[in-house]
Amino acid sequence: MLRPSWLGSHIWRASPKAGSLRVGTLQTRLVSSQIKPVELHFDKLVPPDGNETHNPLVILHGLFGTKRNWGSLSKAFLKELGRPVYALDLRNHGTSPHAAPHTYEAMAADVLNFCRAHSLTNISLLGHSMGGKVAMSVALDPELPSELLSHLIVADIAPARGALSDEFQSYIRGMKKIEESYVKTRQEADRLLREVEPDMMTRAFLLMNLEHPTAHHNHPLKFRIPVELLGKYIPELGSFPYLPGERTWEGPTLFIKGEKSKYINKHNIDAAKAFFPNMVLETLDAGHWVHSERPNEFKALVTNFIKSP
Repeated sequence: MLRPSWLGSHIWRASPKAGSLRVGTLQTRLVSSQIKPVELHFDKLVPPDGNETHNPLVILHGLFGTKRNWGSLSKAFLKELGRPVYALDLRNHGTSPHAAPHTYEAMAADVLNFCRAHSLTNISLLGHSMGGKVAMSVALDPELPSELLSHLIVADIAPARGALSDEFQSYIRGMKKIEESYVKTRQEADRLLREVEPDMMTRAFLLMNLEHPTAHHNHPLKFRIPVELLGKYIPELGSFPYLPGERTWEGPTLFIKGEKSKYINKHNIDAAKAFFPNMVLETLDAGHWVHSERPNEFKALVTNFIKSP
């Protein structure tokens, strides 16, 4: 999931299929009711008309990412769509609060709480990778208000369950070693991280999570993300809160797949269709990071989808 080349006003409600509510959904509702949402930090862009609440585009980053990763595309979306754009830091990422559990139910609750707190209506929700699973979890959440979600865009991830590759735990080990070694320069941190990740761009992406030292405080570098907590929940991030048939969202849904990526594949497309019967699938000549590898094509797919009747 971490390979950078360097996620109309229709009214919809997520609903149980055929009027039935399975045990898994009841358990998810019980878990969700026990989650205390955190106040997410965000970047906001407002169109010239001053609209801050109606028809916004809300963007969710992936694992180890941040709202800053979407700065350029957010500006492009604002220009093309003429509507507010919010890029969020999910819990335990960026500058948002640290809190357990780091699960899709908890992150979906945070996003729903954010939308309520900011009085957002008819949102277009875009998520990449982990953020894509959060976006799908929001769409399928039993507590989703009927007037909230108008469009769902999922970048290179499927609503599937499966173990994440070992590289993610190796990233956690690398970041722990950096903190335990009390390094004081980014160069030293990069050297340690090179032991678990040879790709320079991936290391640069991970090291964006380091706190910025100041000229007056030459302390050892630390990560602003809770490395230990995220490591504990890495196995959970391969999961998904629902099984096909438990919930559906019938609003317009766009999946954007990287042709060279395997996260959306022939084994999980049927599951995506079961959850989102009004989905379309588009493919770009890219890897997992479709929005950074093909930003212009990605922007066109998203804006055309949102503006289409």
